[in-house]
Amino acid sequence: MEKRLNRTDYLFAATFIFMLVVALGAFFFGMQMGQDRATLKYEDLIVKQSDASKSFTAYHQQYLVSFYHTIYAPYREFHKKWFDKMDELQAGRSSDASLIMKDLSKLASDSYEALGSKSMPDSSPLLQDAHKNYMKSLKLFNEALRGYASKANAVAAPDLVKQLNGDAYITEAKSFALTAEKQYYDAILKWHESVDPQFKPIDPSKPVALQDWSGLAFNMKNDYVAQQLAAAKTFTAFTPQDLTSRIDEMIASGQAKKLNLTGVNQVIDLLSGTDAVRSGDFLRYKNRLYANETLPQLPFFTN
Repeated sequence: MEKRLNRTDYLFAATFIFMLVVALGAFFFGMQMGQDRATLKYEDLIVKQSDASKSFTAYHQQYLVSFYHTIYAPYREFHKKWFDKMDELQAGRSSDASLIMKDLSKLASDSYEALGSKSMPDSSPLLQDAHKNYMKSLKLFNEALRGYASKANAVAAPDLVKQLNGDAYITEAKSFALTAEKQYYDAILKWHESVDPQFKPIDPSKPVALQDWSGLAFNMKNDYVAQQLAAAKTFTAFTPQDLTSRIDEMIASGQAKKLNLTGVNQVIDLLSGTDAVRSGDFLRYKNRLYANETLPQLPFFTN
């Protein structure tokens, strides 16, 4: 005789089917979540790789060269004239300080106008920012120097130089120029990353021991030096690579060791404090110290 299912049997069967449905649902839900997470993970990885690729191509050598000729060189023309004229005033070799102020002001204005007609690609923010900061620097130099043109002859030339160096507008102009310089060397470092996958930059804001310095790439050294100059607001006639070469020469000659110097900043302070760096020092040491370095084809590295 066929046994009929009672109420308990139906309840058990229904519970079993329900649990089976829940288990299958949980399985497929978990699998979907795993797929979604994996998708997001790889999408994020692709975005990061894409961003890295963009940051590298953004600082292609062509952009660095273009920046050099259209922005850096016009600014450096004023930069060089500034130091030439300050030396002239300090040494008392000029009888018309007002004329010097007018000439420097006009050159700053002309250079500002020249830079205003140039541009850098949106994909190169470091070069764009450096461009803007060089323009800010030239504008402030122009405004400050124009104000001195009518009164420069009323004070002794060495005193005028002191006034200029203490002027708030000129101090700010120098700061903008140093920031722009640092950004340009940051861009050069980005280029280095793109051509040397093994290269790993250091944090240029942290102190570096002399024993670690020698193992750094030349472009990294220059970026570090540019950072130190900007942080200390050290406005000089020479370039970061000029100072880098003097640091390396002191290490190579054993002078740093004889003086018991252990940190790069100690060497920088010594060289800066004794006025031991000259514009063009890099080119004097280039063949001896940097024959195998990876460098972009920029005029200040080749001429």
